[in-house]
Amino acid sequence: MDFNEIATVSGKGGLFSVVAPTRGGMILESMDEQKKKLVVNVNSKVSVLGEISIYTTDKEGSCPLEQVMKKIHQEFKGDTGLESNADNDELKAFLKHILPEYDEDRVYASDIKKLVKWYHLLSAGYPELFEEKEEKEEKKEESKEEAEKK
Repeated sequence: MDFNEIATVSGKGGLFSVVAPTRGGMILESMDEQKKKLVVNVNSKVSVLGEISIYTTDKEGSCPLEQVMKKIHQEFKGDTGLESNADNDELKAFLKHILPEYDEDRVYASDIKKLVKWYHLLSAGYPELFEEKEEKEEKKEESKEEAEKK
């Protein structure tokens, strides 16, 4: 699984994995313990995490969410020390630590709250998302070599 297979739906809390496309939309499954399935149509506002970015003040103007999540994981290894009801100043200080060039005027505290909530959900249930691609490829090659030896 990667960030392009995870979606968020406007008006629905949490994250969803993309199960399959349909003619008029897609089938999603919640990534929490309940694993509820949801069918969304083309009129629903669905965003794939691989396409979401955080506004920055540098020349690029944004930083992909995947990069930010991986920076958080490198720094905190699953435990940010933040609760979902943390105050706005604490949330802003957290993001400033991770992404010093984030645009404070365009990134709201509610956005940072979602970022922290999503990170906790993904790091707890899907830690393989934060492994580097090279590490995954090395593991695949090692398992192929082992299989050939047998």
